[in-house]
Amino acid sequence: MGIKIITIKDNEKYLREISKPVILPDESLKDNIKLLEDYFKENDTTLALALNQIGILKRIIYLKNTNLDVVNRKIYNNETETDKNYNEHKILINPIITSRVGLTTFWEACASCNDYVGLVKRPYVIEVQYQDVFGEKHTETFKGFPATVLSHEIDHLDGILHMDVADEILTLTPHERNEFRKTYGYNIIYEQGDFNELKNSVKTLKKTI
Repeated sequence: MGIKIITIKDNEKYLREISKPVILPDESLKDNIKLLEDYFKENDTTLALALNQIGILKRIIYLKNTNLDVVNRKIYNNETETDKNYNEHKILINPIITSRVGLTTFWEACASCNDYVGLVKRPYVIEVQYQDVFGEKHTETFKGFPATVLSHEIDHLDGILHMDVADEILTLTPHERNEFRKTYGYNIIYEQGDFNELKNSVKTLKKTI
């Protein structure tokens, strides 16, 4: 049957719990990561996943694909054989966003949130501190679409769903969502400026269908 992802229909209360920091070394870390890897083997269209989405309240994120070109080719049904096997395979443990710059919007979806799609404002650039599987500390800058994907996943660790921060919410099937995104895709509004100030000053155009 594979690995089951927890949805708001199954247990929304659980998804709103705050995940616990990972204390390294962690004897169960390899098993935790193996579960994430196995999930992505069966769900190659998922961009990323927080560990709590498969039932473990630890602050671990698996980034599979934040390449917007690959994502768009999947949407337009013209993905290549290379795209089908594309896997960035980045694991972030205890990630913390230390800086948010610029402003973007994207109609986000979530494997845990059924068919709800939300218009969400995210920073264009984020700086993130995290540990790798060996416990080494890193500071990395994520720019553009990767910043949106990672911001979404870090919210999960804090019990926040994209629906909570969306300016508007639609209900779309996966096919309807792909068609919708052909017109309403990833949108860069500002590349510079404080995110918190920008998100409160800019009104997004809403679309209803």
